[in-house]
Amino acid sequence: MKLAGMRRFEKSVFFPRVLNYKHGFKNVAVLGLGGNIGEVKKRFDRLYRALQNDKRIHIVESSEILVNEAFGFKEQADFYNSAVLIQTSLSARNLLKVTANLERRFGRIRSFKDAPRTLDIDILYFSGASRNDARLTLPHVGAKSRLSVILPLGLMKRVR
Repeated sequence: MKLAGMRRFEKSVFFPRVLNYKHGFKNVAVLGLGGNIGEVKKRFDRLYRALQNDKRIHIVESSEILVNEAFGFKEQADFYNSAVLIQTSLSARNLLKVTANLERRFGRIRSFKDAPRTLDIDILYFSGASRNDARLTLPHVGAKSRLSVILPLGLMKRVR
C-alpha cells in the first residue's frame, strides 16, 4: 500500500506491541506520537518506557511507526508517527498536562506551527468524549483526516 506522502512503515523495540487490558482504570485514550528531529524511533522507545513506568497509565497497544512526508511546513525532515492505546484514571485535562510535561522532558520546543519537533504527543481520542476549548479538542482535529493518524490506527488490533 502506498499513499501520497507515505514513505514506509518501521518497527522498533516497543512498536508495535499488543498487551492485555487491566482492571482498575476508568478511561481509555489513544495518543498520537510524532517527531522528526534526531533519533525519533529511540525517543519513541524511551517514551514508551516512561509511560510504562507511570502507575496512572497502562499501555494496551502501540502501532507500527509510519514514516511520512511533513505537512504544513514542508521544508523539513520526514515525520515518524505512531499511535498508542492506553488506559488511565486521569481526566483528559490531567492527561494533557502529563503529555505536555513529557514533550518538554524530551526536548520539545514550540517555535511555530508545524515546526520540526523532537516529540509531539496528541490526545486523539479519550473515552468517547467530545470537547472543544482553548486547551483541548476531542476527538483531535486531525484524527479522522491525517494520514499520519489514520494509517497507524488502522494497523492496531484493539482500536477497531
